[in-house]
Amino acid sequence: MTTDVLIPLESNPEVMNKFLQKLGVSSKWNIVDVMGLDPEMLSWVPQPVAAVMLLFPSSDAYEQHKKQEEIDILAKGQEVSNNIFFMKQNISNACGTIALVHSVANNTDLIELSDGIIKKFLDEAKGLDASARGALLEKSEGIINAHKELAQEGQTHTPSADEPVNHHFITFVQKDGSLYELDGRKAFPINHGSTTSDNFLEDAAKVCKSFMAQDPNEVRFTVVALVAAD
Repeated sequence: MTTDVLIPLESNPEVMNKFLQKLGVSSKWNIVDVMGLDPEMLSWVPQPVAAVMLLFPSSDAYEQHKKQEEIDILAKGQEVSNNIFFMKQNISNACGTIALVHSVANNTDLIELSDGIIKKFLDEAKGLDASARGALLEKSEGIINAHKELAQEGQTHTPSADEPVNHHFITFVQKDGSLYELDGRKAFPINHGSTTSDNFLEDAAKVCKSFMAQDPNEVRFTVVALVAAD
């Protein structure tokens, strides 16, 4: 099964949690809203935090930064852990699903997975490169069908698959002592420097702020986190 365009998944914790549980992720882990990026607001986010996801407008500033960032990294190089799970985005409007898969796939040491959709996908994706993983997702009926079902839920107007969407989801994870940005539209993971489990949320918030600074007049940013349930 190949799907070129999907209806986007809403940045709604209730919808995202239903999606994760449908894939086989333990309910011991939940998506929650991050209401602000200052230290006081971050202190309200339950710990531990496995991943942070940013939804932002895909503007000219983002495209220009992405292009220059790739040039700079190719020129200077960067350290990337062999343990990072990264996949390319081939399907339009699948960035929410890819962000959630990135969040879970890079935390399988913490997150219990049942013998279900995502465990099967991750088992099949072992040893594949980022492009092959993206192609595998296109053929994953379980994940695609779950996306289609949950994309119809939520509080806002549900667009059709051919309506233009200019928002994009990315994920931040901590792996082997470094903070990584995982964006299926980019050529590779981005290493944003050292971090620890204790500092991860704060360090990811700093990178989110840098995205916001690229579009200072834009307010349509949303941050959510994958955290241990109470």
